[in-house]
Amino acid sequence: MSETLSIIVPVFNEQETVPLFYKAVNEVRETQLADYTFEYWFIDDGSNDNTVAEIQKLADNDDNVHFVAFSRNFGKEAGLYAGLEHATGDYVAVMDVDLQDPPALLPEMLQGVASGEWDVVGTRRKTRDGEPPIRTFFSELFYKLINHISDNHIVEGARDYRVMSRQVVDAIMSMSEYNRFSKGIFTWVGFRQKYIAFENTERVAGNTSWSFWKLVKYSIEGIVAFSQFPLMLVSVLGLIAFIIAVIGAIFVVVRTLMVPGSSAFGWPSMIVIMLGMGGVQLLSLGIVGRYISSIYLEVKKRPIYVAKQVK
Repeated sequence: MSETLSIIVPVFNEQETVPLFYKAVNEVRETQLADYTFEYWFIDDGSNDNTVAEIQKLADNDDNVHFVAFSRNFGKEAGLYAGLEHATGDYVAVMDVDLQDPPALLPEMLQGVASGEWDVVGTRRKTRDGEPPIRTFFSELFYKLINHISDNHIVEGARDYRVMSRQVVDAIMSMSEYNRFSKGIFTWVGFRQKYIAFENTERVAGNTSWSFWKLVKYSIEGIVAFSQFPLMLVSVLGLIAFIIAVIGAIFVVVRTLMVPGSSAFGWPSMIVIMLGMGGVQLLSLGIVGRYISSIYLEVKKRPIYVAKQVK
């Protein structure tokens, strides 16, 4: 009996790319991976176009095509979780439907895992040609920052596109946290991991749903999920502010004793100090509040997604 490769494909308003993706992957399957049984899991994240209808057409003609349709938009992280939850293959691949993840790399990736040499074979982009410069700048900044403040190293330019063994998938699924950052989770579980570099490619059709601010929010979630550095920073800022206050108090007392009547001077500087300290306090409250909000969402124990249809 041949081994099975499950392919997880999160989609959101991708009616144009779904058939193109299926065709491209099937070509690789028929020419280079004929010894494997394929299982497709399309995870629709509450699309408001004809994405589900396009997937249904594929499912009607191919019994190996399955899908989960969410009741609303829950985000890509929920889509990845749902795909991993439903995948039954001996090996599991995660791919983007826009073909920015080259299907041509699948044979090499699968061979690396199936041989037992690696538990995970992932991919990373060599360059970000074609992206807006500001997006490239902040992306590179994020990787440098999170790798500096977190013990969990994330390969720069890493994509979600990877092939994993069943053991790795089971380890990932044991982490049922509500606030998910898959790039961090994929590396946190450990195992033997290898990354293949490839040139950035453009989408085959449609438009990305990832705006700049969505990426910023996603980056913040990643930092909160895998680093306590912001909380430590708040403590350091508080200590520095306390030391400055003590030094300032000593200075005021000494100046008053040495130059009587001078304590009323410096009103503008006092206002600046008060505004500065107020800003530090609000920043600190915001950072602490972000961690508390994550705890709040976790303790509610809400489901990561709600499925409207599963086939």
